[in-house]
Amino acid sequence: MKYETAVILIAFFGLSQAAPIVDKRSQLLPRYAIRGREVPQEHSHNKFLDSVRTSLNLNNPDEIQDPVFGLLGNAAAAVGQGKITDTDCLHQATADQAFTNAKAAGDVDAMTDALVFAALERNTGSVGLESVLCTAITAVNPEIAALSQHQDPAADGAAAKNKAITLELAKQIASIGGDPTIALQSGTFAPGTIGDPTGAGNTCDTEDDVEGCIFSQNLLVEDATLDEINAAVAGVATGGDAAATAVATAIATDAATATAGSTCAAQVTSTVTVAAAASTDAAGCPAQVTSTITVTAAGATQTSAAGNASDATAGNVSDATAGNASDATAGAAAGTNVQTFTGALGGAAPAITESTGDRPFTVNGNTFTNIGAAVQRSCDIQNNACFNAANSGALSGGTAQCQQQQQACVAAGNAKRDNISSRFNADAYNAAVSGGSAAADNSADAEASA
Repeated sequence: MKYETAVILIAFFGLSQAAPIVDKRSQLLPRYAIRGREVPQEHSHNKFLDSVRTSLNLNNPDEIQDPVFGLLGNAAAAVGQGKITDTDCLHQATADQAFTNAKAAGDVDAMTDALVFAALERNTGSVGLESVLCTAITAVNPEIAALSQHQDPAADGAAAKNKAITLELAKQIASIGGDPTIALQSGTFAPGTIGDPTGAGNTCDTEDDVEGCIFSQNLLVEDATLDEINAAVAGVATGGDAAATAVATAIATDAATATAGSTCAAQVTSTVTVAAAASTDAAGCPAQVTSTITVTAAGATQTSAAGNASDATAGNVSDATAGNASDATAGAAAGTNVQTFTGALGGAAPAITESTGDRPFTVNGNTFTNIGAAVQRSCDIQNNACFNAANSGALSGGTAQCQQQQQACVAAGNAKRDNISSRFNADAYNAAVSGGSAAADNSADAEASA
């Protein structure tokens, strides 16, 4: 009997050792929860999903398990909704909390990503079926509250609805000082066939595609043109934009300083009306300005409070705007460009201007405390331009080369940050772009098979 017992124990321990080990990632994102649905596409815009995950983790009072659940159908989403009581509102609540956290950190890029996430299409049960909008909860942030998610492109009137969503998204992004053209990346796929028994449509759902398979496989259908985006942003109503004021304060307070004897902080110019960095109403301080260029004054100073007094008193906004735009441009030009990357697919990476102050690095008017964040912003802007050029047909070779260029751009910036020789920059770029043709061919094959 004792031998039988020993055999049983040996068999038991052998089975326990042979049991599969649960992957750590699956503990956070249960695969049964994110796979048990039709029309899978929650990983199509992965770069925005990842950014929102980072922001959400800064403070997550509702214990939302992961942003991916907000993009799932309700049955699967309920598993990860935490304290959110209405599953239809999980998507909005996730974006709202991520935006709140990013805003507290003064991170315009992360705020932009949260806005884009709020506008992404949710999974539904069949081609052409619209997802339910959130009505039970009002978003804390008005920028999030102004948005709704994209709808299945095969649904009735989806083209018009999705275009309106994209244009509204562009306005909200512009209001916080972000790049409004990023709104185009919130778009969805080409319409599928109503009644498709597979429910697959024209979607993709590659979980380990860092950029997002809708971009890497060139499946994105933009809802509007650049001209329409610019027109929408130019038409944003002026006056009293609290969100823009908060962002301008968070970003520009340290960088924009007033000259001796003046109580006015440097004005902020953008494609929308933005309040000055400091909300003082001292005599002679213009509270808001409007411009048709995208520049945020960073490090620019006003030479005299009286210098702007006559324009402000007379209500000559155009003169004030032109004056401050030139001041901002001159201020940016006064620094040193530390962007050494020379790749130019879709256009050169924006300059990274280094000056003095607590936020010494400036990219397209946005200021940063360290060069790493500035490099990332510069490379992201170039990457967006490259993707737009590739998707519009202006740049041949597909979007894979854009991803390679961005990686090389960031590598070059890191080399600059770590004081590595400039030769490394060139080598990193050459290594990343070598084989670009093969990558483009693979992208084309993936698109064709989709």
